[in-house]
Amino acid sequence: MASFKPSRADRSGPPVKAVLGPTNTGKTHLAIERLCAHSSGAIGFPLRLLAREVYDRVCKIKGEANVALITGEERIEPPNARWHLCTVEAMPSRPDLAFVALDEAQLAADPERGHVFTDRLLHTRGREETMLLGSATIEPMVKALVPNVEVVSRPRFSTLSHVGAKKLSRIPPRSAIVAFSAEQVYAMAEMLRRFRGGAAVVMGALSPQTRNAQVAMYQAGEVDYLVATDAIGMGLNLDVSHVAFAGLSKYDGHRHRRLTTAEMAQIAGRAGRHHKDGTFGTLAGMGGHDSGSGPEFADEEVYAIEEHRFPPLTRLFWREAEPRFDSLQTLIEDLESPPPQPELAAAPQAIDLAVLKRLAEEPDLAGTVRGRASVQRFWQVCSLPDFRQQGSETHSRFVARLWQDLRHGYLGADYVAQAIAQQDNPSGDIDTLQGRIAAVRSWAYITQRPDWVLAREEMAARARAVETRLSDALHARLTERFVNRRTTVLMRKAGGDASLLPVRISEAGAVLVDDEPIGHLEGFRFVVDPLARAADRKLLLAAAERHLPGLLSTRAEALIADAGEPAGLAIERGALIWNGLAVARLEPGRSVLEPRLRLDATLGLLSARLRPQLVSSFEGWLSKRLGADLGPLVRLAEAARAAESGPDLRALLLKLVAGGGVLAREESGLERLDGRQRDALRRLGVRIGALDLFVPAVLKSGPLALWCRLAELRGDAPLSPPTNLPPVVTAKTPPAGYRRAGGQAIRVDMAEKLLQAAHRCRIGAAAKRYPLDPALARSMGLATAGYAALLRAAGFRVHMARALAEAAHGPPAPPLWDWRPPRSAPAQAASAPLPPPTGAFAALAELIR
Repeated sequence: MASFKPSRADRSGPPVKAVLGPTNTGKTHLAIERLCAHSSGAIGFPLRLLAREVYDRVCKIKGEANVALITGEERIEPPNARWHLCTVEAMPSRPDLAFVALDEAQLAADPERGHVFTDRLLHTRGREETMLLGSATIEPMVKALVPNVEVVSRPRFSTLSHVGAKKLSRIPPRSAIVAFSAEQVYAMAEMLRRFRGGAAVVMGALSPQTRNAQVAMYQAGEVDYLVATDAIGMGLNLDVSHVAFAGLSKYDGHRHRRLTTAEMAQIAGRAGRHHKDGTFGTLAGMGGHDSGSGPEFADEEVYAIEEHRFPPLTRLFWREAEPRFDSLQTLIEDLESPPPQPELAAAPQAIDLAVLKRLAEEPDLAGTVRGRASVQRFWQVCSLPDFRQQGSETHSRFVARLWQDLRHGYLGADYVAQAIAQQDNPSGDIDTLQGRIAAVRSWAYITQRPDWVLAREEMAARARAVETRLSDALHARLTERFVNRRTTVLMRKAGGDASLLPVRISEAGAVLVDDEPIGHLEGFRFVVDPLARAADRKLLLAAAERHLPGLLSTRAEALIADAGEPAGLAIERGALIWNGLAVARLEPGRSVLEPRLRLDATLGLLSARLRPQLVSSFEGWLSKRLGADLGPLVRLAEAARAAESGPDLRALLLKLVAGGGVLAREESGLERLDGRQRDALRRLGVRIGALDLFVPAVLKSGPLALWCRLAELRGDAPLSPPTNLPPVVTAKTPPAGYRRAGGQAIRVDMAEKLLQAAHRCRIGAAAKRYPLDPALARSMGLATAGYAALLRAAGFRVHMARALAEAAHGPPAPPLWDWRPPRSAPAQAASAPLPPPTGAFAALAELIR
């Protein structure tokens, strides 16, 4: 029997890194990044589904020819593959791999498979880097068993909060309901189909293809609910905002027990993705093993899950990974030998060992196992997974039949093809198809063994094809049963009288009859459910019309309340938008800042009492919005109406308002203002620049975008709202708030900053002509030609230095500038292209290149 000893890499190689933390901490993403950063590597996953998901991701990065997928039932291994994605049992033991990672390392404490994870944790190492991923509960065990380990703790990206118990009919969309038996899963899915129109189903008994199809249906939004067993707790990346537990106890193969807090957290942690917070709770009124009325979390369990505090693991399961094959008895003794470390515990008898012991007791069969090679081959046959989940007694009979064929050599291709073909029947109900998929998975596993089957690749392809067909059929059965069928029991209860149907609106806008969706409101317009049967359509419309006036009044009152909140409404596409729908149209008014409001036609069903209230509420909201974002322009407009402003100042202020707070200086008539009027301009927040008059507070992206939306109503907006544009852009037509500078456009406040710097250099220069450094302009993204055009527009003139004599050496002299107040319109000068022979920085730019 091999004895336990630390890996050589643990003693002398690079340290092993243990990345530990709760769900949604990016551990797997980090492992994928590290794998792709190395020349070769492997990651071991607890599920074939996860291995396949990451395989697809790595293939997009490294190419299919360089990436391998190795599981018990599937092997895609190109000849030159350097990166391997595997199930833990199928991880290659190769010292030449630069990187190795083990995902969900805390499963080393799992009674059934824990000994495999423990063996990989102790012995599988990368040449350059090894990474262990898992829950923080395994940290003490890792430190005790792995010398020179570096532990990195990662916090959860989002918050996980407990929200108590909810009825199934009140569970919010994008939720996962977790049950712990197939019967309960089907019952929950059937009720959700009745209440919410359907649910996807995910169970460990489903094939990976079926689970992928069901998950894809949920992820695509075809259904808003997912019903699953605790299989979703193991790393599946789902867009789930809430996890509801239908129970808090399960049968673990030996007894019915309550989930541990770590198991609860592993499942609840599926809620929330990346930085999106999630919630968890229970289903009210479910009864069952947990309590009389339904499962409930204890206060200490809620605290542990929300704060990610769980009792640490005190032992990991271990089984001899390199037993002797001298005889069946020696093999069994080694597999049942006690662990060599106090932190390790003997693994409970797994099904492979149970089958081995069961068959070793049959003299006729045990007599056929002679010699070391035969014992080793027999153990490989006993290790065939029990995909059918029929128990050791039934599974041992299948293994015994398989051994009778394998002990003489290979399985014949005709025999394997016939066994696979027997399962190739896509008809039948859900349970029948699940049984056939489990059977064909056994043959998929058998065909992956290189020394078991003749024509292995052909037989493996046949098994995969049959599994795919059965999985497609199972997905169709699940969808038909839990999504597509629509019950009309509630409609028939009404007996044709629509007034008997209780109607209400959900938070999502669905119109519900006794929690059965019959349609939805798009703003204030009712749209009947397209899945409703034609026979029920008239009744549904009658029920909606009977109850809609009261429902719409309630919604209108909520809209009036929202108008008092800054985030309740928005201005988009010339309309007031509420929850993504237009509720009022904006029309041109007396000025840009005074648009008129007209209620959208969809609000025509509202009462005469509510319509004026809505208009008044919208006008109040619009006034507040304009005051908050365009307050400086509003004050300019008010000052223009004041009698003391005078005609010249009034004209200038109106031009500034019409220009969104920006006005070219040569168009402003500034020279006609006296000192008092200029002081009034400054008090109003107007800055007088070298080329432009502008209001700095309005040049921010939010206010400027709002002004552009209002200007579009009048058909005179210069360009689409410049939201989040940089200070300098390349554009033939300058956006609002920008001015031309050669082939580019620069925001007017940044242009003023450059010109002020140039004037400071002019004032501080000792000579009449002086150099100007274009570094500040380049840091803004303005090219030297654009900078030169801007300077020329402001009255600066360039003087190029004489060329060096033919025999002279040295750096060329920089161009020198002087300034003369501009006499002609600077806007045209700034817009005109710079002539190549006299360009301000053309020679300098050429030298830089």
